[in-house]
Amino acid sequence: MGRNLQSGERLRPVDLARAHGLSTQAVRNYEEAGILPAAERTAHGYRAYTPLHARALGAFLALVPGHGHRTAASIMRAVNEGATDEAFHLVDESHAQLLEDRRTLRAVENALRDLEPDTTRSSPSGTSARKTPSDAFARKAPSDAFARNTPSGTFIGPLAHQLGVRSATLRKWERAGLVRPRRDPRTGYRVFDEADVRDARLARQLRRGGYPLEQIAPLIAQVRSAGGLQPLEAALTDWRARLYARGRAMLTGAAELEAYLRARG
Repeated sequence: MGRNLQSGERLRPVDLARAHGLSTQAVRNYEEAGILPAAERTAHGYRAYTPLHARALGAFLALVPGHGHRTAASIMRAVNEGATDEAFHLVDESHAQLLEDRRTLRAVENALRDLEPDTTRSSPSGTSARKTPSDAFARKAPSDAFARNTPSGTFIGPLAHQLGVRSATLRKWERAGLVRPRRDPRTGYRVFDEADVRDARLARQLRRGGYPLEQIAPLIAQVRSAGGLQPLEAALTDWRARLYARGRAMLTGAAELEAYLRARG
């Protein structure tokens, strides 16, 4: 690659496009978006790319699977503008988000351990009784923030705040069947009890994992009906695999970005 750069080899848009399975228009669009450095023009006005542009395109396409299209584009624009510190900041933010998503997955797995339906507890008479998923979650007392507002539940505003979502999101989840709050008979306000808080927390965590509402709803329904961990095992396995793939993709993207930075000198 270094020899080609020094030779001043010229590449047409179609050369870059074919090498990466893209259209020539896509290559031009990437240049106009700042993802590729500006190309020189021939005497007839045609774009003349170089191996450096090919390296930039390869770096961008390698960054996309791990960072997403928007962030990858921002990283490349920052590099091409000479703002490498900003590019590194964007890379760090993606890694921080991946770490947070790993923690979220771990939190889901830890929460679901309390859903084992075969756990037993002593009944008032001293005999053992089978625990339902609701019983298991009841063993973990909700936080003070979740418990405030009413003796038996919490209103939509405080719950939305604690989950880091909007009240409109909780209403959307209610319409999708993810949560089933009751109405206060005096005020008509929604009241979320412990089971509703559990379902809302699971919904938020699974949404963080990238799952659409139509996939989350049946999982929560099965959890409610004492389905235990089985309904979520496949989802968690897939989620874990996607996080692993994202981490590997970030490593690949970092290697290509470093190669591009070296080529730029």
